[in-house]
Amino acid sequence: MAADRNPTICAVILAAGQSRRMGAQKLLLPFDGGTVIGRIAGEILRSPVARTFVVVGADGARVAAALETERVSRKEAFSFITNPAPEGDMLSSVRCGLRALPPECEAILVALGDQPSITAELVTRIVHAFGASGHGIVVPVYAGKRGHPILFSARYSEEVLIRHDDLGLRGLLRAHPEDVLELPADSASVLSDMDYPQDYLRELGRLAGKGPKPQ
Repeated sequence: MAADRNPTICAVILAAGQSRRMGAQKLLLPFDGGTVIGRIAGEILRSPVARTFVVVGADGARVAAALETERVSRKEAFSFITNPAPEGDMLSSVRCGLRALPPECEAILVALGDQPSITAELVTRIVHAFGASGHGIVVPVYAGKRGHPILFSARYSEEVLIRHDDLGLRGLLRAHPEDVLELPADSASVLSDMDYPQDYLRELGRLAGKGPKPQ
């Protein structure tokens, strides 16, 4: 891929989790005047991503309704994909998203549906780094640890569909270390998703300025 060009990026938001450890559907918890999933979707809409696919599970109708209510979902910008086996691992949702992508998609940004401190500015930096660097994989890094969202070239789609069952996208990064660009992040938010109630409280604290500021 030539450097300094603007590739067509598609985002896949993983939103099929059942939130058992949270005790409630975490994507629909209140956040910044809306919901957790609404915050993430809105930030991606403000980035250079061309199209966004939201992979949902059993609560798909509720997630879609929340996005419509918050007016961050636009027909031309969002597509909802149902994971028929939401009890599976994260990779199963990634694969559902990949199978739905249009052929013009040159790279895929995989975003977690429960990482509400991620910002459009961070996503934009990742997209621009991909277009300018010539690397096929871009991953944000904080304090030496790799986080999310992860962006990878569409040339790796088939590999993700058939390999790395045991490691998921970490397996892709390990298989191609020479093609990975680690992008420094200014916030631990790239490492932080929400599984338990204390995680949600942490993210609310960040939002209120009581914790590390988002990227």
